Amino acid sequence: MSFLKAFSRTTGRWGYNRTLATAASTRPARDCRRITPPYPKLVSNLEKVKRVLDHRPMTLSEKILYSHLTAPEEVRPIRGQTYLKLSPDRVAMQDASAQMAILQFMLAVMPTTAVPTSIHCDHLIVGHKGAAPDLVNSIENNKEIFNFLQSAAEKYGMAFWKPGSGIIHQIVLENYAAPGLLMLGTDSHTPNAGGLGAIAIGVGGADAVDAMANIPWELKAPEVIGVKLTGKLNGWTSPKDVILHLTGKLTVRGGTGHIIEYFGPGIDTLSCTGMGTICNMGAEVGATTSLFPFTSSMSSYLHATGRGPVAEAAHQHAHFLKADDGASYDNVIEIDLSALEPHINGPFTPDLATPLSKFANVVRQNGWKDEVKVGLIGSCTNSSYEDMDRVTSLARQAVDKGVKSKAGFFITPGSEQIRATIERDGQTAILEKVGGVVLANACGPCIGQWTRDDLNGNEENSILTSFNRNFRNRNDGNATTMNFLASPEVVTALSLSGKLTFNPMTDPLRDASGGEFMLQPPFGDNLPKEGFIPGNLSYTPPDVTQPNSSIPINVDPKSTRLQLLEPFGPGPEGEFTELQVLLKVKGKCTTDHISAAGPWLKYKGHLENISHNTLNGALNADNDKVNVVTNVFTGKEGAIHEVGREYQKMNKPWIVVTDHNYGEGSAREHAALQVRYLGCPMILARSFARIHQTNLKKQGVLPLTFADPSDWDNIHGGDVIESTVGVADLVAGLPGKNDTAEGGEVTLIVRRPDGTKYDIKALHTMSKDQIEWFKKGSALNAARG
Repeated sequence: MSFLKAFSRTTGRWGYNRTLATAASTRPARDCRRITPPYPKLVSNLEKVKRVLDHRPMTLSEKILYSHLTAPEEVRPIRGQTYLKLSPDRVAMQDASAQMAILQFMLAVMPTTAVPTSIHCDHLIVGHKGAAPDLVNSIENNKEIFNFLQSAAEKYGMAFWKPGSGIIHQIVLENYAAPGLLMLGTDSHTPNAGGLGAIAIGVGGADAVDAMANIPWELKAPEVIGVKLTGKLNGWTSPKDVILHLTGKLTVRGGTGHIIEYFGPGIDTLSCTGMGTICNMGAEVGATTSLFPFTSSMSSYLHATGRGPVAEAAHQHAHFLKADDGASYDNVIEIDLSALEPHINGPFTPDLATPLSKFANVVRQNGWKDEVKVGLIGSCTNSSYEDMDRVTSLARQAVDKGVKSKAGFFITPGSEQIRATIERDGQTAILEKVGGVVLANACGPCIGQWTRDDLNGNEENSILTSFNRNFRNRNDGNATTMNFLASPEVVTALSLSGKLTFNPMTDPLRDASGGEFMLQPPFGDNLPKEGFIPGNLSYTPPDVTQPNSSIPINVDPKSTRLQLLEPFGPGPEGEFTELQVLLKVKGKCTTDHISAAGPWLKYKGHLENISHNTLNGALNADNDKVNVVTNVFTGKEGAIHEVGREYQKMNKPWIVVTDHNYGEGSAREHAALQVRYLGCPMILARSFARIHQTNLKKQGVLPLTFADPSDWDNIHGGDVIESTVGVADLVAGLPGKNDTAEGGEVTLIVRRPDGTKYDIKALHTMSKDQIEWFKKGSALNAARG
């Protein structure tokens, strides 16, 4: 049965049936057995590790990770050095990344997944007119993909959350997250579940397939940044401001190789969903994940979402779900919540943090137009009941004064449960009265799925959002749109004023008659007084799913959306020779630059077609042009993917030389798959973002960093890596010249176009297993033998 037919039958018509969705229905009793972590086993595993580590005090991050070791008695973990082999409890995938993950899992030839796995349809829904028409259009436009995902879910026993059910991270928080859980998600904001005490890590699809196929998942033991929270948030300050402030302190690279672990008396003042917001945006500093210890607000949230047995089990093992007394952190940052001020971050990078009191001056100094064109609240970072209730307290004040939003104003509920509950409780009506448009329960504009009607071409404009990421071009494809990140409360206040310089703590608004009034600080409930209602249950899978091997998974060979994968060829048997430097990238090069989202999301299941956007946002350091390189064999300029493809046809393997933090941002593995597909076996960077570096390794690409970052200045597009020295030893399993526990050295002998040569020392961080992936051509090839 096709997804479209099933959807039509269960809802009665396209889109939301408002009457049915908000009826006073109650959610069926939950079966919590598959969502409760196996605490006795985890505690037993941890005792084995403690004996190895001489019973030293451990951070919570270590306790959860080490309790999930596949062989806990055989490892002596050292933070920042030891590669851990772990057994995750669960996998969650969003619809864009799930396509490639499932295509890879199909090659494993298994009847079902080894761990509970869920698919969430949230990335392919375009925000435009409003929830009902947008959902209808998006389902129609993506029916081939949704049918493929649903068929795979039914065949392999995965939970399938239909379009309209909500955003993956909100759904996980409401249904699957639990204190002490180890979960992998094919989205960089998977750490949202850390707000419920889980270690939830964003990964590429190949990593998810490891867990799904019962292959131990490998992670270098992270170092741990401890963030001590004291005091209590007040006034206009919200949990979002904690992470906006911290992102400014750490920058987009400061968390790489670390878990951020929160502790201190301030944690007991935060709601569970507020802690989720903080953990969610920890991805923007490059952290492996973020988490909080088990608190009473987590227990309340579990009970409110029908998971009382999980809360009771966590209470019984509360000693396991907090850091040991005397645990040491690699770095400690202290934040006084009482003194924290609201922040606005941006534009174009999430770590450009400005306190609200100073932001108006920044606007004037930069000569930005003093206008908020659109305000958007929601996304996976800020779409909880608490967020919506606090925002409504501001909107209600405006409605009472006859004021509507002067900016376009869009609201994205995080889930069908949130949508239905805020409609029942009246928040939706108030938000619509103030001029808001409620979009579908999906990612929408946050991931670039947004059709805008309010711009004249590519005019410079400012949007204010409660999102987590604000790279250039990301939200609407317009390079001159400046996205400023803030709390939903600050977004709402500035949208009401229409001015970028407005400070609701000091500046008045004008009512319908022209009189001045001050917005009073926002307030709201953490959880609904009358409880949550589930809304439209037809979007929701059963608590327990079973595989059905008779379900076919059909991929049309003529499809432009889906393409079966062919395994990559093996890696080199010795040294690399004659590698052409296709491109030298200057500045920020995120996964948005390497493999853009937005309209390209429709090709996520078709490697050939999506490869046409490879590096199309990259700035060429040699000519200061975006997506333009010169084919050294023809002398003609072309798009990066075009010239890369031309080199591939000539059997000329090529590499990319990049700047710092290459691959920052999304977990999308396509950024690694595409370069590999087009003939790139190596990337040379000043530094890498964690997820992308792992994704490259998974696909058989060798990621190297400059031993001396200043050598980036010496190499250019058009140069040739005449030979490597050290790769042959690497693939032969022989010790290298300067190997350490963290990796080894590779020398690159580089030839310039004029024939002169020079050497560059580079470093790798390949583990024994990762070397095997490299030799076999990919991690999946190695797993298949």
